[in-house]
Amino acid sequence: MVSQFMMELQGLKTVDGEDPPRILHFNPRLRGDWSGKPVIEQNTCYRMQWGSPLRCEGWRSRADEETVDGLVKCEKWIRDDEGRSEESKTSWWLNRLIGRTKTVSIDWPYPFVEDHLFVLTLTAGLEGYHVNVDGRHVTSFPYRTGFVLEDATGLSLNGDLDVQSVFAGTLPTTHPSFSPQKHLEMLPSWQAPPLPDEPVEIFIGILSAGNHFAERMAVRKTWMSAAQKSSNVVARFFVALHGRNEINVELKKEAEFFGDIVIVPFMDSYDLVVLKTIAICEYGVHVVSARYIMKCDDDTFVRLESVMAEVKKIRDGESLYIGNMNYHHKPLRDGKWAVTYEEWPEEDYPIYANGPGYVISSDIADAILSEFLNHKLRLFKMEDVSMGMWVERFNSTRPVKYVHSVKFCQFGCIDDYYTAHYQSPRQMLCLWDKLQAGKAQCCNMR
Repeated sequence: MVSQFMMELQGLKTVDGEDPPRILHFNPRLRGDWSGKPVIEQNTCYRMQWGSPLRCEGWRSRADEETVDGLVKCEKWIRDDEGRSEESKTSWWLNRLIGRTKTVSIDWPYPFVEDHLFVLTLTAGLEGYHVNVDGRHVTSFPYRTGFVLEDATGLSLNGDLDVQSVFAGTLPTTHPSFSPQKHLEMLPSWQAPPLPDEPVEIFIGILSAGNHFAERMAVRKTWMSAAQKSSNVVARFFVALHGRNEINVELKKEAEFFGDIVIVPFMDSYDLVVLKTIAICEYGVHVVSARYIMKCDDDTFVRLESVMAEVKKIRDGESLYIGNMNYHHKPLRDGKWAVTYEEWPEEDYPIYANGPGYVISSDIADAILSEFLNHKLRLFKMEDVSMGMWVERFNSTRPVKYVHSVKFCQFGCIDDYYTAHYQSPRQMLCLWDKLQAGKAQCCNMR
């Protein structure tokens, strides 16, 4: 007997014969888990490729672990292996009654019991999902990049349970970040200054999604504000059109007011992200005549002075490719990032820098544009691998200096970072406050 059930927010099928994407997978296992204990597992899944599970096993999340809208990811419940005998339970209650303890704590059992009715409530906050059972908070699961709340088109319930009723208080129609009036601060202080007349040292292109109003505002209020104050740095967001027209309307208003958004003329899609990278190269070379061009994401915090210091170590005229390099990586042949042999027949990828943050010299960007305009540029759906492929081709005719540093973080943050990835708007503000105090330290909260 397994005795488990699954509650899922599912999106539309992308490929016939495959299960729909799981925007949220909530799976309590009363029995049958490999641990032998009751657990709650949460995850996401796209094209049969599961992410890293968040497992709640009866222990409360650590005090230093990031929270979700101020709530812990996992609450505590009574475990069978905690060693509390019947006698100790009696003594504990006796001590409580006669007042021998000043600390009042309540230990709750595992929230699900076989053959018992329960009421489960799922809510969507600004930073993630929250699950309450019978009025008590049990778990919280942060939103993951690529799994957008508004993509959830159905609720699925299956497993060892009988459903008495389902009630929707408010239907999720859009990601919580689609509230421009809540997240956009329409103040002149955050507007981009006019482009400089002279060439700049570095241009930073930031990939963003149409409905990421909160993410863009957090970037403006933090590290991008330092870029805007420098005559040697220019930064712009690169955004494709969204599937919802009302988001495009708000995006256009935002672009007109802040002057820091380049809207590329195609519908946003993972397979077309590589075209945004080409647009970044074009802007850096032909619009601002930058010496170096950096690409990052809107959840990337850039420690600008440190990146500039690394770039300045390179000799004048030397071709540069700097980032967190991957060597001898092989294509995945199944899952979300699946690559067919028709798309990539080789066994290995070229050396490439992780997408959340890398820098190339303008001569490389210029060569990429030239091949693109002459219809000779090989396009591949993974933009960071594409850049590695293009640099490798350039390197065959002119030497390129490859610079590897783990401080261009692919996952999360490390102290003394150059870039930190997967940073929420709250984390962006926290990182900025610490940086202003002279500390390049990470922030654990979300």
